[in-house]
Amino acid sequence: MKMKPSSPNEEHHDLENAKSDKDKVRTPRNGRGVKVYNQALLSGLAYCFSSCGMILVNKLVLSSYDFNAGISLMLYQNLISVAIVSVLSLLGLVSTEPLTWRLIKVWLPVNFIFVGMLVTSMFSLKYINVAMVTVLKNVTNVITALGEMYLFKKHHDGKVWASLFLMIISAITGGITDLSFNAVGYAWQTLNCFLTASYSLMLQRVMDTAKQVTKSGNLNEFSMVLLNNTLSVPLGIFLIIVFNEMDYLLSTPLLRLPSFWLVMTFSGFLGLAISFTSMWFLHQTGATTYSLVGSLNKIPLSIAGILLFKVPTSLENSASILFGLLAGVFFARAKIRERSQS
Repeated sequence: MKMKPSSPNEEHHDLENAKSDKDKVRTPRNGRGVKVYNQALLSGLAYCFSSCGMILVNKLVLSSYDFNAGISLMLYQNLISVAIVSVLSLLGLVSTEPLTWRLIKVWLPVNFIFVGMLVTSMFSLKYINVAMVTVLKNVTNVITALGEMYLFKKHHDGKVWASLFLMIISAITGGITDLSFNAVGYAWQTLNCFLTASYSLMLQRVMDTAKQVTKSGNLNEFSMVLLNNTLSVPLGIFLIIVFNEMDYLLSTPLLRLPSFWLVMTFSGFLGLAISFTSMWFLHQTGATTYSLVGSLNKIPLSIAGILLFKVPTSLENSASILFGLLAGVFFARAKIRERSQS
């Protein structure tokens, strides 16, 4: 017996009914209902766990294990993402665009920046503690805001600029008071901030062009994950040769440790999990909640980084880290206010 297919409006109505029946929990007959949106809560927790876990596990591999092949770690993580998304696509669970030569040519400049962003993040994490990395990442917001102003003629209000100024102050004071200061690590993190900002700015321009050369006229997040990670493989191999990581990989005893491979593989799954959970969380809530949670997420991440890796710190450095994290929250709230007024 064939059932009549539902219209989009009916499907939307059914989805809303399902959410109201399953996702909302009310207190019994007290006149005041408490609503709990389980989907939003679950997706938010999943996003926080994956993003925090990715940084902490990478720090564990590069610092605690003293693994001196950050590019190889990036390549291994990218291969895991390609394999999983490809399998999901073959099973029909997700839809991805075919990687045509026209699409590759359009996307390749973005991919160079993407790989540089990942590599510099690996190098900086090896030398800098997690708390300072999260504070220094705020500099990316400053560079991005300046780029939006000059490239897209976008104007920001006073509260946004005030929060950006606080971020700069926190980064400077954090570096001055950092008891484990490493100039090489700070140089890599500075470069990472520029590349991360360039990636977000360039992505806004390239995405529209890329959509025009796809068969469907669209480019979803799964396609971008597959495209970025697939194109990064040959570039990653080239960088491994340039940085002479092959000799290290052939000689290090770490690759003979099953526990090390387990941690490496787990980091690859976390990298892919960030892509999925961020999309899920965005769908359940919105860009404003997503950005605010991302800023709040840095606070427990910084505390966990200090405690887990026994980072030497001082009252001044801890205060500057907290100051920087609060500046990030202030920035997210200012952007939400700016977006609501535009």
